[in-house]
Amino acid sequence: MRAISSYITKHKNRFLEELFSLIRIPSISADSAYEQHMEAAAKAVQIALKDVGCTHTELCPTNGYPIVYAEKIIDPKLPTVLVYGHYDVQPPDPLDLWETPPFEPEIRETDLHPEGAIFARGACDDKGQMFMHIKAMEVMEQTGGLPCNIKFMIEGEEEVGSDNLEDFVRANTKKLENDVILISDTGMIANDIPSITTGLRGLSYVEVEVTGPNRDLHSGLYGGAVANPVNILTQMIASLQDENNRITIPGFYDNVEIVSAAERAEMAKIPFALDAYKNALDIKAVHGEEGYTTLERKSIRPTLDVNGIWGGYTGEGAKTVIASKAFAKISMRLVPNQKSEKITKLFTEHFKSLAPEGVTVKVTPHHGGESYVMHPDGLEFQAASKAYLETFGKAPLPVRDGGSIPIVALFEETLKSKTVLMGFGLDSDAIHSPNEHFGVFNFLKGIETISHFYHHFTTLHQANQ
Repeated sequence: MRAISSYITKHKNRFLEELFSLIRIPSISADSAYEQHMEAAAKAVQIALKDVGCTHTELCPTNGYPIVYAEKIIDPKLPTVLVYGHYDVQPPDPLDLWETPPFEPEIRETDLHPEGAIFARGACDDKGQMFMHIKAMEVMEQTGGLPCNIKFMIEGEEEVGSDNLEDFVRANTKKLENDVILISDTGMIANDIPSITTGLRGLSYVEVEVTGPNRDLHSGLYGGAVANPVNILTQMIASLQDENNRITIPGFYDNVEIVSAAERAEMAKIPFALDAYKNALDIKAVHGEEGYTTLERKSIRPTLDVNGIWGGYTGEGAKTVIASKAFAKISMRLVPNQKSEKITKLFTEHFKSLAPEGVTVKVTPHHGGESYVMHPDGLEFQAASKAYLETFGKAPLPVRDGGSIPIVALFEETLKSKTVLMGFGLDSDAIHSPNEHFGVFNFLKGIETISHFYHHFTTLHQANQ
């Protein structure tokens, strides 16, 4: 196995340059103006997969952006690993907060990344982490060959809800048959505290619109006599949580998983420095549901957050108007046993019931997905744990993550296989924010650890046949 580490060290600079070439393509799926760049990114991923040894690659059309599929089947009797990732990225706005251009990757040292970090949009989410898998295949091919079969499914719409992925998966269950799914789109506790994500929250995302008068009104002539949609909207949103920060939607908590005292005690053992957490965010206090710790609030409890709110005049200077309309985008993170479709319905009914006479309310559901939990006693987790132990010198901690990857639950339902979430980013890597970055150490350790996973999974899988 020492050959793997040596090969990565020898080719480190080339690996980084190849990643930079992919990052430089501004593949922003949320903006149709970047359609050509999205197509270019998909083609670049396909070429990269062909270059590392995939014997079959294709761009699979969808009603949106193409899915890149590739495979190398060396023996149908051996286990098959399916790698999922995405080549699209979040918009880089606000641009003025970036220290360097978002699509011109630059390596800079940070306190947490003394070996340097790659600063660019997509460096961590998910081009950097997805590209680790492509390079891991090269490493294995060049240091003894693949120990098992490998398939890749890299999509271009993860950042906008993966609207077309479900149809693709359901239509291609035979093509996507596998023994385990491998994803790197999460993180770990610290560079010296490796961890594996064993749980993800689900998601319900909606947009709300409150309409009052049929036009914007002069706030002097009409103020106090006509319902102000912006005022009404903020009051309605404020009522969605009580004084203990519990969500007030009737039925919202009916099916929430009750995590046992034993599991909560295990979670409490996870290294977490509250003061460092607050300092990193420049806040004086944490906030959340009463009766739960910060780690619990952001992983095993459901939440409701306003992601954007607007209405009326927001330009420079003053304009005294009562807006005709006010809008907000709201996301709810869900825990096991909560179903996104039901929560969206409960939210819609409740939010409309809050509206006073004088305004009308429209709720538009966007995307959603279900939560996922993997218990750390399966051979998938065992193989990953052995890989981390070999690379980092210590076994990883099982950790539930507060984020959402809705397709993970879909994969288990349709493909009947477990997913291993081997993420190598850090909470401080500013994904979705200006100055997103990904440690060079993390990128290279990810390639090494993933390579070891294939060997350990193959060995364990064959031993259990």
